[in-house]
Amino acid sequence: MKRQTTNTDAFPEQFARTRRFSLGVPRQFTVSPDGRRVLFVRTGSGSDPVGRLWQYEAGEERLLADPALLVGGGAEDVPEEERLRRERARERSVGVVGYATDAAVRVVAFALSGALWVVRTDGGAPFSVPTAGPVVDPRPSPDGRCVAYVSGRSLHVVGLDGGDRQLAGAERPEVSYGLAEYVAAESMGRSRGYWWAPDGRRLLVARVDTSPVARRYLGDPADPSRPPQVIRYPSAGTANADVTLQLLTLDGGRTEVSWDRAAYEYVVDAGWDAHGPYMAVQSRDQRVVRTLAVDPGTGATEVRHERTDPAWVELVPGTPSRTASGALVLPEDADGTRRLTVGGRRVTPDGLQLAAVLGVEGERVLFTASDDPVERHVWCHEPATGCRRLSRDPGVWTGTARGGTTVLAGLTPHGHRVHVLRDDDAATAPEPVRRPGPDSGPDSARSSSHGPAHEPPHEPARRHTADIASFAEEPVLVPRPLHLSLGKRELRASLYFPSWHQPGTRRLPVLLDPYGGPAMQLAVRARTWTSCVSQWFAEQGFAVLVADGRGTPGRGPVWEKAVHGDQLGPALEDQVDAVRAAGERFPDLDPGRVAIRGWSFGGFLAAAAVLHRPDVFHAAVAGAPPTDQRMYDTHWKERFLGHPEVHPENYARSSLAGDGHLLRRPLMLIHGLADDNVAAAHTLRFSAELLAAGRPHTVLPLPGTTHMPADDAVNANLLRVQRDFLKDALPAPGGATAAG
Repeated sequence: MKRQTTNTDAFPEQFARTRRFSLGVPRQFTVSPDGRRVLFVRTGSGSDPVGRLWQYEAGEERLLADPALLVGGGAEDVPEEERLRRERARERSVGVVGYATDAAVRVVAFALSGALWVVRTDGGAPFSVPTAGPVVDPRPSPDGRCVAYVSGRSLHVVGLDGGDRQLAGAERPEVSYGLAEYVAAESMGRSRGYWWAPDGRRLLVARVDTSPVARRYLGDPADPSRPPQVIRYPSAGTANADVTLQLLTLDGGRTEVSWDRAAYEYVVDAGWDAHGPYMAVQSRDQRVVRTLAVDPGTGATEVRHERTDPAWVELVPGTPSRTASGALVLPEDADGTRRLTVGGRRVTPDGLQLAAVLGVEGERVLFTASDDPVERHVWCHEPATGCRRLSRDPGVWTGTARGGTTVLAGLTPHGHRVHVLRDDDAATAPEPVRRPGPDSGPDSARSSSHGPAHEPPHEPARRHTADIASFAEEPVLVPRPLHLSLGKRELRASLYFPSWHQPGTRRLPVLLDPYGGPAMQLAVRARTWTSCVSQWFAEQGFAVLVADGRGTPGRGPVWEKAVHGDQLGPALEDQVDAVRAAGERFPDLDPGRVAIRGWSFGGFLAAAAVLHRPDVFHAAVAGAPPTDQRMYDTHWKERFLGHPEVHPENYARSSLAGDGHLLRRPLMLIHGLADDNVAAAHTLRFSAELLAAGRPHTVLPLPGTTHMPADDAVNANLLRVQRDFLKDALPAPGGATAAG
């Protein structure tokens, strides 16, 4: 095996410079109705952060909008609402970071430095459209004649030839029109706050009043002369924003949508299709989700479907939606499988776990699903042919389709891939897909009988006409994971050895590198940025183990909901089981030198490991850990633990607050002091508790840093700081491992 040490020193700077290898990757695909054109955003290179708008047509790419030619260099001064929206989306680039089109995909609108820009895809240079103020979330009308946008928390519409109208003005500073509230954007996956009617004459608009929501103040300790930033943050058990929906006409008409807001305070999603406006609402305890049809004339609503669950109703992106015939497209959890239903009929088989609905065209539904949790593929369902899998290579795939063209975008073991497929292309019969089992990889320890739940049928007779190129840099370190299935629960895991390690020559300290919580998998068959980081730590002399335990997605509702009422116990138990099972199979792993690191939920899990299982874990680095679950937001935390006034015991067992006296192992806490997601108070209060209990520990504060550090130098050096701490903290080979 070739030693990668020569590239080790260069990796942290590359990791930071490329923004975790996200720059240069094509994304945000839109296909025209005839399927002939594909729009997308891509930065200029793997280290260039400026996003540009591109069009792919007839096998060639054409640049539609380059910010450097429009505003000079791509520098930005964006409105506060847009900055917050990008931070919540973890947006790492600048320039063109998003866009919207008319129905024909001929008119494209985007915001740049707070200005509204429009470009026509059939030719011509981008042009600016004068607006009443800085622009957030511009969206053309379906007919392409005007553009709606938010400015100063008010909703406006402007014609392409001028004529700006304010449709809904914010009555006071706590009110906004057309924007998603915090929990919608951060926890529900709803990033927008208004929707055009297909005829372009009306809009369905969210009005958000944050006055009931408690205030938080984010000061900058590094600059005490700077006033604190005031944010509205709904902690578990406290009041949410008051969200209503209104139907607005372009001539000033306004009709409020009515539903039982007392029983269903969360607006999960909404839309407007050929059958009229619709919305999905959820109860505060998240055990009921209703799909409502909205009368566009009166605002009255009618229940079209209701989903219930004794734990919580999982929100699946892209649902609800409707086919051309009006059939509802919804998820359904039954018999351990999250299925896709169309018109009330289950259309996916046992064991195929629905992840998201990507789009509906006619009666065809495009969706992603997993029959093996280490991969996610793009599927389609049509009444005449049933379900077929479109993506073939191993990886984590998504996509979009329209007009006989399908765009498949995947993160594979070899990096990013984007394929453009046409239905009318000539092709031969597809080769059968050869899928490795969970115990596989470049250096598989053994083969496994654990395969997919069923052999998937495939999309017939297609070939990809072209690939849309990724400009992402190739990592200087190539991840070499062993894909494993560990323990009695068959935990999906990846194990990374140093490239220079020869089996049987030495015992290596073990570093667990998990996330371990809802909404994220790390042990997947794809070259993710996390896998590159895990390999870098392996090159430092660790055997790095990444395991996805109970509560992580991809294995169905029973697996996900095993953490209901206790987000700590099952997650930590699975990490213990994973390291022990790996140690039994790989004698080069040293059980007397085990460390763990993580960020966000992973940071919480790392700190919990050294508190509650010092017999297994000997050192930890915890980044941005939510140590007191009562301080996290309503929708996310009450989903798993219930209301803190009703179930205080769930919050007590799932928090680290009150357990500081248990610390016996070296612990480093890292936190951004400008974090508006997991407040720095989590770490500061826990550190104070540790100090009061006489428990030595290390705290690394990051001034001006939000939940995910954005500064390149900080990101590069954070890797080295963690490495050095863990190496110093672990006992020497063969040394004592008793509690300190």
